[in-house]
Amino acid sequence: MTSAASGSDPDRVALPVFADVDTGVDDAMALVYLLASPEADLVGIASTGGNVAVDQVCVNNLGLLRLCGAPDIPVSRGAAEPLACPMRTAEDTHGPAGLGYAELPPSDRRLTEYDSAQAWIRAAHDHPGTLIGLATGPLTNLALALRAEPALPRLLRRLVIMGGAFDYRGNTTPVAEWNISVDPESAAEVFAAWGAAWGEQDPDHLPIVLGLNVTENVAMTPAILARLAAAAGTPTPEMSVTDTRGTRSPATNPLIGTLEDAMRFYFEFHHDQGEGYLAHLHDPLAAAAALDPGLVRTRATTVDVELVGALTRGMTVADWSGHWGRRPNALIGTETDPTVFFDRFIDRVGRYARRF
Repeated sequence: MTSAASGSDPDRVALPVFADVDTGVDDAMALVYLLASPEADLVGIASTGGNVAVDQVCVNNLGLLRLCGAPDIPVSRGAAEPLACPMRTAEDTHGPAGLGYAELPPSDRRLTEYDSAQAWIRAAHDHPGTLIGLATGPLTNLALALRAEPALPRLLRRLVIMGGAFDYRGNTTPVAEWNISVDPESAAEVFAAWGAAWGEQDPDHLPIVLGLNVTENVAMTPAILARLAAAAGTPTPEMSVTDTRGTRSPATNPLIGTLEDAMRFYFEFHHDQGEGYLAHLHDPLAAAAALDPGLVRTRATTVDVELVGALTRGMTVADWSGHWGRRPNALIGTETDPTVFFDRFIDRVGRYARRF
């Protein structure tokens, strides 16, 4: 794993990044991290249903870009339903509109005329060999893109997926993680398509897959959130489990206020689940690893997704011992250093927020 300083080289050339998100609380934090990172050129955002319905995800993405005063980054609408099962959403986790108690400004920006599957393909062809793909929601859009362009993996520089749980409990069923469980067929297609893109040759690169076994080690706490507000030059009182539920942020900085209002809902949800007054930052870790894979230790293996088990549907299965006799199709995240991640997150997002 790299040091905190190694992720902030001001002379590093910005690389194109395409993000496929189902923007709830931690997806929003991931997008802000990308916008705050000098080595990331966010060239497109695909919206996928998951944490909330896809139309609300589109609203959230456009509103967040307006809040941040970001350039006119293309935002596309993805599929409204999974490939083969009914849509499920998670307003209990992320709030009625996906961002907890936060209210984003309305945006007059328009969605692209093409859908998110085409957005993946366009971005890959526009930036062949250099595009970094990031998927932090269900993999429906990416699966549809791979159906239309089987060579897509060869066009990417890197792909990072937040999804699955490897030798670890699920957060949706006893064995399944949310993103994969919403559309397990799409996840299975993505893993299968990766090896097929290279035929008989070994793949040039494998997708980095960060499951709950590593992302749940990255827990935002009120103390860390207060450090972020201070770094942005707008210190706020440290939140507490004894606060009145729904208390709004007093921050004068609009970005910090939005993030705090979103995070308070997320803290409350995790507390209600018996996990403590904290929140797991699954998607920001994936965004950070997309820019600097050295943040996470990985292990190559073959991954498949259970599709038919009455009790295990959506489970990600890693063949660590090679029983299937198939080539590895993923690099599974096994370890990260939360201190390094949070130091980098606070430094970047804090500096970025000072512009507001």
